[in-house]
Amino acid sequence: MSYSHRVASGRAMLVAEVVGRGDPVVFLHADVCDSRMWRAQLDGIGADNKAVAYDQRGFGETRAEKEDFSAVADLMAVIDATADGAPAILVGCSEGGRIALDATLRHPARVHALILIAPSVTGAPEAVYPPEIKGTLPLLKEAEEAGDLDRVSAIKARLWLDGALSPEGRVTGEARRLFLDMQATALRLPPAGSNLDAVPAYPRLGEISAPTLVISGDLDFPHIQERCRHIAGTVLHGSFHELTGAVHLPSLERPADVTGLLAAFIDRCPGRPR
Repeated sequence: MSYSHRVASGRAMLVAEVVGRGDPVVFLHADVCDSRMWRAQLDGIGADNKAVAYDQRGFGETRAEKEDFSAVADLMAVIDATADGAPAILVGCSEGGRIALDATLRHPARVHALILIAPSVTGAPEAVYPPEIKGTLPLLKEAEEAGDLDRVSAIKARLWLDGALSPEGRVTGEARRLFLDMQATALRLPPAGSNLDAVPAYPRLGEISAPTLVISGDLDFPHIQERCRHIAGTVLHGSFHELTGAVHLPSLERPADVTGLLAAFIDRCPGRPR
């Protein structure tokens, strides 16, 4: 069973895809993608659970009037509308991971477990980039300032899909086509406003007691790999898995591997029916 669900939150109408029935598993996309980055995982996890993936403000099919907002409040609106009152397992990649962490600290009773893939963290130390990477970042800023949206998409694919320290064009085929399409959609939507969730989560990671799996690709930015290991070692019940030969968006380039990792972790979560 699969259906689309529209959830009102402030001046936004968030669009979510729901697959399956059972315990709720809510997917939060990276800020260079939309909910389509979870296509394979929705099908795999939705076979035994209720899998939910929604487009955040400024992405995909969600439409919103410009306003300051809380990404955590948006997530809670989706959970309220789809989880039937049960605590959810949150699966977040990059910026989606940051929202999942913020939500867990603010609403711990609503979160059963966390799966974080290359997550951002509010209040984390400033990134330190290797010399090989620094030259690419000004090119992205120049393309953004010039309004060259195709160039912006190409540079972001270089950074987040191929890997800044890997050959350009490393990832091809459907994964690259989908990434560029998600970027094209996001870059052409009107501004959604500013996210007001600014309370630092990094110094509070030790308060998180939900079972947590942190996944990192070994070709991702070095500071992101370091951050992932720190999170896994700081939350109370954390574990870490390194994906060899993957970068920042392994759900796109390694869909079967990611789905398998998620399914195995979800199945062994405490309180799950056996």
